[in-house]
Amino acid sequence: MSAPRFALVGHPNKGKSSLVSTLARDSSVRIGPEPGTTIEAREFPLRVGGRLLYVLVDTPGFQRARAALDWMKRFENGADSRPAVVARFVEEHAHDERFRHECELLRPLVEGAGLIYVVDGATPYGPEYDAEMEILRWTGQPSLAVINPIGAPRFVEPWSRALEQFFRVVRVIDVQRAPFEQQVDLLQAFGRMRDSWRQPVEEAVVALMNHRTQQTSDAARTIAELVGQAITHGETRDIGKDEDPSRYTVELERAYRGRLRQLERRAREAVEAVYGFDDLDRQETDMTLLDTDLLSQESWLVFGLKKRDLVVAGTAGGALAGGVVDASLLGASFLMGSVLGGVVGGALGYFSSNKLAELKVMRRPMGGRRLRFGPTRNLQFPFVLLNRAILHHAVVAGRTHAQRGTLLIGEDELEPEGEDVAGTAASKTTYPPGVMQELTRVFTRLRRAEEGSPSRAAAMADLAQSVARLIGK
Repeated sequence: MSAPRFALVGHPNKGKSSLVSTLARDSSVRIGPEPGTTIEAREFPLRVGGRLLYVLVDTPGFQRARAALDWMKRFENGADSRPAVVARFVEEHAHDERFRHECELLRPLVEGAGLIYVVDGATPYGPEYDAEMEILRWTGQPSLAVINPIGAPRFVEPWSRALEQFFRVVRVIDVQRAPFEQQVDLLQAFGRMRDSWRQPVEEAVVALMNHRTQQTSDAARTIAELVGQAITHGETRDIGKDEDPSRYTVELERAYRGRLRQLERRAREAVEAVYGFDDLDRQETDMTLLDTDLLSQESWLVFGLKKRDLVVAGTAGGALAGGVVDASLLGASFLMGSVLGGVVGGALGYFSSNKLAELKVMRRPMGGRRLRFGPTRNLQFPFVLLNRAILHHAVVAGRTHAQRGTLLIGEDELEPEGEDVAGTAASKTTYPPGVMQELTRVFTRLRRAEEGSPSRAAAMADLAQSVARLIGK
């Protein structure tokens, strides 16, 4: 069964190319504010796993629709003759520069492509559009219309009334920012245009949804790996027994912080690649508070943690530490270790010091000493890192390939939800009941596990699963 073809047609600069780019997941589609960006028909196939799902044809906009329709009316001899008249127009004017755009946009329809007519719901409907809609009706091809509200959708209602006279299905979609679910709904509408397209389009929808699930899973593993590496990383240096360790503190701390930033940057690029965005220009609030006071109240909130969440995390971490005491006493403390540890941990989660990591000095068996900066034991840090990653993922996963320009991630992305929430979209991250404690336990397991051990692999798998639940909401 051949893949369906759909031609997107309409007036210039109404969103045809943007819709092609969005549905084809292709950033190479030319999009520009100036009229005439698309001057010839170009096909954009969508493949998932090597399988061709459908083909979208980007076409130029109508330039002389009224003149073209006047020509066609001279040869029309009843409704049944109209598709042949359109085909004749394309054939006879193939080399006529006056109707170059009309021939380019009509040729895919003459060849059997489905018709997607795109208009701008922010500009008023006028009778000048009637000629092009009449030509499209003459093609006899299955069709639907998309109202693209560029800016303010002030004229959606008049457009809807006009389009419903020419097209059986009318959808209102912001083609540059359409969420995935809305894209799927539009594709399903494509499948209803012709019986023979229903099955391949439904199969395409299933393939795209499965692909989306896989993208979420891949992104979750990438984020989990970032957090797992960051909270267990440390920088080391061997020195002589008589050397002063303090001489190397600044150097090791700088290398440690630099490595954390490198891990985060690479994770960002990997997540963007998962969603088909390569070489994306990104502008993100840097983790500059790593250089100042990570655990100040301001730092917690800027990076998306709420006071109550930090107390929960600290309590969970303290309870784990207290639990060790209980085990060593065979329960003789009647679990007071867990209770006391939880209280102390909760307090630390709210009033802890500003240390991200510290320098440790260890003796070497063969003489000399080994300096190690990190890994961090800070309870807040993995949540800071995770919240930043979740925010980035949300922006990337919600971005269409029609959106161009810099990917902005930062304070302007959020309207604060209460007085204890900072002005950044990371604060939007909310954890279902029990998830903070669950994550804290996983972080503790990762810190204790040896690199390459089965216990670390199991903890990483659990972390990836938790992250997938959070970003797949």
